[in-house]
Amino acid sequence: MKLDIFQVDAFTSEPFHGNPAAVVPLKAWLPDEVMHNIALENNLSETAFFVKRDDVYEIRWFTPTFEIDLCGHATLASAYVIFNVLKLATDKIKFYSHKSGALSVEKNGDVLTLDFPSRPVLPVDAPAGLFEAIGGKPSEIFKARDYFLVFETEQAVLDLKPDFSALHKIAAILQIDAHGFIVTAPGNSSDFVSRFFAPEVGVFEDPVTGSSHCNLIPFWAERLGKTEMFARQVSARGGELYCKLAGDRVKIGGNAVLYLKGEIYI
Repeated sequence: MKLDIFQVDAFTSEPFHGNPAAVVPLKAWLPDEVMHNIALENNLSETAFFVKRDDVYEIRWFTPTFEIDLCGHATLASAYVIFNVLKLATDKIKFYSHKSGALSVEKNGDVLTLDFPSRPVLPVDAPAGLFEAIGGKPSEIFKARDYFLVFETEQAVLDLKPDFSALHKIAAILQIDAHGFIVTAPGNSSDFVSRFFAPEVGVFEDPVTGSSHCNLIPFWAERLGKTEMFARQVSARGGELYCKLAGDRVKIGGNAVLYLKGEIYI
């Protein structure tokens, strides 16, 4: 069997920045084991697979070790492929995930905007050892799908040097119901900044994370008193996101650039 594969850098307009995702268009779903193996072989934070059903694209996302319930950058990358390689004639794509429901991506010039569910966070107590493992003590701690740690300054977020082995042990031994750990603070040249760590699903630090902004956008919209914001994810590769709170949905906009295309033989 031969499959097309694309690698797209999402949430950036420059190669080697943003978050790389693999995209594999399918005519029908492959066995889960095969998709897991493809994602493991790619060794990127996410590989997206999609199947077109009438006017909707069913989509699934795999890390090297785990099928995840929602992924922003790989959805953005998939939309880039559909718009620019498969040449979809309209300016809006309807996606559907069995884990997260209806999603969409709209094209406005070079900016692709995700329509995702808003996931407000709630205050919680910190698991034992979390602050030592993350490398700093936040001023506040919350949780939705992921733990959500708020720091006072952008520099505090930049200075974090997590112990990923310790984070993994916290998640595994204590059986924490979370995929990862979001750290965030007000930004110097943006409304807010963030980083995202998810060693439990095979991703030490994700370069740019769309799904974390399902939490970040409602949090900072309330904290800053505004519904439209510009955000940066301050990983080594870095990424820029144009954010908007729209009721119980969030809009997450960004650029994308094609890095490679090829074929898989299985």
